[in-house]
Amino acid sequence: MAENRWNDDEAVRHAGDLGLRVYSSRLLGQDSALVLHGGGNTSVKIRETNRVGEEEEILYVKGSGWDLATIEAAGFTPIRMAHLLKLAKLDRLSDLEMVNELKTQQTLASAPTGSVEAILHAVLPFKFVDHTHADVIVTLTNTDGGLERIRAIYGDAVVIIPYVMPGFDLARRVAERFAAEAGAQTIGMVLMNHGIFSFGDTAKASYERMIDLVNRAEGYLKAQGAWDLPEPGTRPAKEASRLELAGLRQAVSQATGSPMLLRAWQGPADLAFAARDDLDRISQQGPATPDHVIRTKPLPQIGRDVAAYAAAYRAYFETHAPQARTPVRMLDPAPRVILDPELGLLTAGKTAKDCAIGADIYRHTMEIIQRAERLGGWRALPEKDLFDMEYWELEQAKLRKGGKSPLFQGEVALVTGAASGIGLACVESLLARGAAVIGLDLNPAIEGLFHRADFLGIPGDITDRDALRAALEQGVRRFGGLDMLILNAGMFPGGKRIAELDDGLWRQVMAVNLDANLALLRESHPLLRLAPNKGRVLVIGSKNVPAPGPGAAAYSASKAALNQLMRVAALEWGADGIRINSLHPDAVFDTGIWTEEVLQARAAHYGLTVEQYKTKNILKTEVRSRDVAELAAEMCGPLFAKTTAAQVPVDGGNDRVI
Repeated sequence: MAENRWNDDEAVRHAGDLGLRVYSSRLLGQDSALVLHGGGNTSVKIRETNRVGEEEEILYVKGSGWDLATIEAAGFTPIRMAHLLKLAKLDRLSDLEMVNELKTQQTLASAPTGSVEAILHAVLPFKFVDHTHADVIVTLTNTDGGLERIRAIYGDAVVIIPYVMPGFDLARRVAERFAAEAGAQTIGMVLMNHGIFSFGDTAKASYERMIDLVNRAEGYLKAQGAWDLPEPGTRPAKEASRLELAGLRQAVSQATGSPMLLRAWQGPADLAFAARDDLDRISQQGPATPDHVIRTKPLPQIGRDVAAYAAAYRAYFETHAPQARTPVRMLDPAPRVILDPELGLLTAGKTAKDCAIGADIYRHTMEIIQRAERLGGWRALPEKDLFDMEYWELEQAKLRKGGKSPLFQGEVALVTGAASGIGLACVESLLARGAAVIGLDLNPAIEGLFHRADFLGIPGDITDRDALRAALEQGVRRFGGLDMLILNAGMFPGGKRIAELDDGLWRQVMAVNLDANLALLRESHPLLRLAPNKGRVLVIGSKNVPAPGPGAAAYSASKAALNQLMRVAALEWGADGIRINSLHPDAVFDTGIWTEEVLQARAAHYGLTVEQYKTKNILKTEVRSRDVAELAAEMCGPLFAKTTAAQVPVDGGNDRVI
C-alpha cells in the first residue's frame, strides 16, 4: 500500500502555503510508484498583493524541468489565475500559443515555464491540487473494461475524464466535465490512461486524499488477484560478450544518427519478463503512460551473431519508423529499450543517466503490464494517440530549439592510471565534455573517485591480462562500447644508470609501460572499430622519447618503444578509421611522486628555487596535469579528426627536444 508519509512535526517547519506545497510535493516524489523521474505536477493558489497594491490570485504550479522529489520553492511558477480562467473559456488555443500565454502571465520573469497543465490546475476549484501517474491507476485504465473498474472502485468520489493529450484541449475538457459532474463528495479526478488528481483546501488534505485514492485501487487489484506477481526465478543471465554489446550499440547509434550509450540490466525480473512467450504482443502495444513514451523492441535469439544482431535491430527501426502525416522534424525511430530472451533488459540513451532512467521507467512498466494481464489483458493507448504525443508541437518546438550537445555526449572513454595526476585530469576533462568514462587504476580508491552515473572506476593491475579483459567487459556492460582510449598508466623508477640496472627492474618497467599497453591496445581494437564516430587512442608519452636523460634507461626505452608501437598502430588501424596520437609531457609536478620535499631537493640540485625549477623551460611556464589532459581530450575531438601518428610536446619548450 502507498505509505502516508505526512508528519505534522515536519510540516510545521515549512512556512506558508508555498512551503507546505513544497513539503507535500516532495512526499509524493519520494514514492516512485506515484511519481517517476519528473512525472506528475502539483499546484497551490495563493492571494498576493502586486507592486501597484492590487490583490490578485496567483497559481503556483510546478515548473518545467523540476522533479517533485527534490523541488524547491523556486521550482513553482507563479501565474495569474484570472488570465488562466479566461483562457479556459476559449474555443481554441494551440499549445504553442498556450505556452506563450503562460509565459506572459508569470509574475516572476526568472521562474521556469509553468506546466502545460497549468490551466487544468486553475479550473479545479481547490486551493491545493496534486497530480500523479500512479502505477495502480495506469494499470487499471490500461485494461479492457478499465472505465467500469474505475467507476466500481470510486463511485462518485472522482470525476472520470476520457483520455485527451495533455495541453489546452485537456484543460477545456476538464473545465466542462468537472463543473457538470463534481459534487460535494468529489475528492479526486481520474484521467484515463494518464493518471489521477486529488485536491483539498490544505496541503495535508490533498496529499492524504491522493494516498487514500491510490490505496483503494491497490486494494481492488489485490481483491482481483492481480497484485502479487510470481517470483521471477533465478535463471542465469547470458554473459554477453563485449563485442555483442558494442555491435548492438553501433546499430543503435546508426539509427539515431549520433553516438548512444547502451547498458545491460540482468536482474531476475528483467530476465523473466524478456523471456515471456507473449513478449512480442505485450511489449509492442505502447508505454504505460504517454508521458513516458519509450520505444521498445524485443529481439529474438539469433545465435549471438553480432552482424545478424545489428541487422535485426536495423531492420526493426527501418520498418517501424513512424511516418509523419504533416511536415515535422522526425524523432529518431530507434527503440530506447531492447528486450532479449537471454540478455534481459537493455536501455539506450545519450547519457548514462538517460539509460538508468529508461530502465527505471520500464521496470515499472513491466509490473504494470503483468498486473494488467492478470486483471484481464493489457491494453495501451492506440497508435494514433502515441504518435500525436510524440510529434506534439511542443516536442517539435523543443527539437527545433535544440541546443548544442556536449562534445563527447554518447561516447565512452577508458583512461588508465586514472586515480591521480594526468590520468585523473583526463577523466575530469572527458567528463566535462560529456563522455562516460571508465577509469582503471591500481589504487582501490578509483571506485569512489566520482559518484555519478557516467563514471565507472575499476581497480586492477594493468599487467594482469585477465584483469584487463574483465575491466573491458565490465565497462562495456555499463556503457555499451568504447570510443576513446587514453594510455596513461606507467611507472618511473628511481634513477638507475645502465651499469647498475638489474634485469628485474628492467622487466618490471617494460611490463607496465610497454607490455600492458600492447595488451590493452590489442583487446580494445575490436571495440574501437565499432565506435560510432570512429575510435581514437591517445598515448601519454614523455619528453624522454625525443630527449632521453642519464639514469632513466628503462623508462626512456619503454616510452620510446610505446611511441613506436603507436606509430605502427596508426599504420595498421587507419583503414578502420581509428586514429592514434601521442603527447610528450615534461616536468608535470602536480602528481603524487612530486612531493614538496622532492621538489625542494631537485631544485637545490640545480641551484634554483622551487618556482624556478617548475618553470625551467623556454616559455618559463609551469606545465600542469590539467594542461596535458585538456590537450589529450581535444586530440580525441573533431579538431584533430584528420591527424594520426602525431607526436606533440607539452613541455613549455625544451631546448634538447627542439
